[in-house]
Amino acid sequence: MKKYMCGDCDYIYDPAKGDPEHGVAPGTAFEDIPEDWECPECGVGKDEFFPLEE
Repeated sequence: MKKYMCGDCDYIYDPAKGDPEHGVAPGTAFEDIPEDWECPECGVGKDEFFPLEE
């Protein structure tokens, strides 16, 4: 699963870790996060994220 970076604050969403504090379980692919999820660091929407090339 790909990691995604916030275009505003450079927060990296790692699917292996998820975002349990905001209801996203570890192992959740970015595509499967609810559309109303926001960056836990700066609060922008999911549409501000882009995939990281590894």
